[in-house]
Amino acid sequence: MSRMTVLVLAALVLLSAAFAFARVARAIEQALYQVELADGAFELRRYAPRVVAEMSLPGSFEDVGNDAFGPLAAYIGGANRTKASIAMTAPVTQESSSVEIAMTAPVTQERDDASYRVCFVMPADQTLATLPEPTDPRVVLREEPARMMAAVRYRGTWTETRYRENLALLRAWIPAHGLAETGGSPVWARYDPPFMPWFLRRNEVLIEVERAR
Repeated sequence: MSRMTVLVLAALVLLSAAFAFARVARAIEQALYQVELADGAFELRRYAPRVVAEMSLPGSFEDVGNDAFGPLAAYIGGANRTKASIAMTAPVTQESSSVEIAMTAPVTQERDDASYRVCFVMPADQTLATLPEPTDPRVVLREEPARMMAAVRYRGTWTETRYRENLALLRAWIPAHGLAETGGSPVWARYDPPFMPWFLRRNEVLIEVERAR
């Protein structure tokens, strides 16, 4: 068997594994929302209320998600008062902690001049009353209200450059469709685990909006 044939077969195996990972990731519960307007990669959505487990910490745009993932994953894995396991949901999101803002997705991450807020969104059947208390004092449970969000979907790497490119596209789309930002921080949403190949990743930028007056 030639070296080229081996390389082609290896590439096919890796590609098959990547699509298998993608199917598993898509089976995870996702944040509940209704689409009010679909326009290619852009959508206007109404999100249902959710409960999140959140953690605030300083760091760079591309690093704080990794730093917060461990404590938050530990919470849903049993680092709580009842040692209960809680199902993982999607996406992972990120937004500025300098603004009080609700996000209906499993992991969120926010930033001001010094820090981000990172959250896991809890399963839809869980409430503040039913969720166990975290044993790590850095992990906090919080209820988030329903809200209307403009969103743009894209694939690719988890870089700040890609995020800002799509944020600019979304901010141009919003007023062109009779909408206005409410003043909340933009949200960066990641739906896939780190081992997902970059070209299969579902990423989004979301902004809370209202009908323009």
